Amino acid sequence: MKSSVRNLILVLGDQLNEDSSAFDNFDPQQDAIWMAEVSEESTHVMSSKQRTTLFLSAMRHFAELLKSKKWPIIYTALESKGNTGTLAGELEKTIKHQKPKQLIMTMPGEWRVLHSLEAVAKNFGLPLDIRQDRHFINTLEEFTQHLQGRKQIRLEFFYREMRHKANILMNGNKPIGDKWNFDTENRGSFGKGGPPSLPQPTHFAPDEITQDVIKLVDRQFSHHPGSVSTFRWPVTRQQAKKSLDDFITHRLPNFGKYQDAMWEGEVWLFHSHLSSSLNLKLIHPTEVMNAAQDAYHRQLAPLEAVEGFIRQILGWREYVRGIYWTHMPEYVHRNAMHAHARLPDFFWTGKTDMACLRDAINLTLDHGYAHHIQRLMVTGLYALLLGVNPQEVHAWYLGVYVDAVEWVEVPNTLGMSQYADNGLMASKPYIASGKYIDRMSNHCKGCKFNPSESTGESACPFTTLYWDYLNKHAEVLSKNPRMLMQLKNLNRLTDKDKEAITVQAQKHRQSLVI
Repeated sequence: MKSSVRNLILVLGDQLNEDSSAFDNFDPQQDAIWMAEVSEESTHVMSSKQRTTLFLSAMRHFAELLKSKKWPIIYTALESKGNTGTLAGELEKTIKHQKPKQLIMTMPGEWRVLHSLEAVAKNFGLPLDIRQDRHFINTLEEFTQHLQGRKQIRLEFFYREMRHKANILMNGNKPIGDKWNFDTENRGSFGKGGPPSLPQPTHFAPDEITQDVIKLVDRQFSHHPGSVSTFRWPVTRQQAKKSLDDFITHRLPNFGKYQDAMWEGEVWLFHSHLSSSLNLKLIHPTEVMNAAQDAYHRQLAPLEAVEGFIRQILGWREYVRGIYWTHMPEYVHRNAMHAHARLPDFFWTGKTDMACLRDAINLTLDHGYAHHIQRLMVTGLYALLLGVNPQEVHAWYLGVYVDAVEWVEVPNTLGMSQYADNGLMASKPYIASGKYIDRMSNHCKGCKFNPSESTGESACPFTTLYWDYLNKHAEVLSKNPRMLMQLKNLNRLTDKDKEAITVQAQKHRQSLVI
């Protein structure tokens, strides 16, 4: 390695794509690539063993790919002697040794990381070229333009613009099927018979690199939540493409119908499990959407399933990124509902009598994954109704899920799940009683609590807290037209009923270990 390089290319753990904009005009004779594993990225929130293993293994596999191309790479492993434990510290060391003339990077996925690296560049008086992330369809400038002149921003209108721009599921200027959104057709439950039989998703046995990472993580982060004994996530582009093929063949046809359904002990069901690969940039959203669209045109999957899946990528994924970057850094501190309760201890252990929470949390800890309804309408719903501080909820979601990068996790948690942004992202709080969970799963069948009861020994905490939440926030929620029906139902309760619910809710809170 030369003692001085022209451009030092900074590659972060969620930027593992050969076609990255940071590599534009890369010259291996003059430039070098910098990658660093640091403990801070697993400890600024307590990252689960599954999540840390995925990032480190994918990084090491990508570094091997770059080395096979004979590209010069400066790589600091977590266990490297003298590792400072921070990205800033490792970059400072490299700059002092390599004396680059310029730093180049693709836009990071986290405000904290961006400003940390910007500060290093400024301290050394080095230009930092921050380039567009081409693993998104929309640029941040285009999202900012979308916001202009709008009193409210809503996914549906943004999504329609994106369908036109990407020319996905379009027939000229009209949507295929003459509808933009088939959401009402995608709310099926499994019924008493449970989910239809389908093969297990494609999993990948840990190779030598991953096995080394698993041992390292178990040793260095032994007190962190979760287990790596079940680790089978894709860590290379080739593996991610196999996961995509598996989803298109076996799961997409029924994805729409059953995307909101839950079943005891079932973690994968009809979901794609591609979000981690998308967020690490192992696969591009366009190739994923094209594969789904092609399945529709070949009559391998119905329109409602394909549209529902594409909306999550082309609509929701792009939407939350825009919200994150146009509202940070203050967004992460929002707490519109003044929620200040602590996150219960069972979120780290899964030890609770509430069957739905026990299942969702244990599956999360075992696999680093839960699908969107388990996140929004089980763990997220409970935290919202309990009144947990949204920053604690955010730290938990960012830490436990393998697909969590802050740009996607913060708006989904603070905005969609906890309504902490006062409706910037979602038009109303997503609240429901235990009856919703009973309708969408079999959890209540074996639970000690009754979803129909809000008071008494067998009262479901979800149902109790639902009515308590409505009662506590009735004045604020009355200003939201979408909440009027739920408030109307609240007003049918007598003062005596409301008082009993308040007492029951307080009793539940006192029973928690926090």
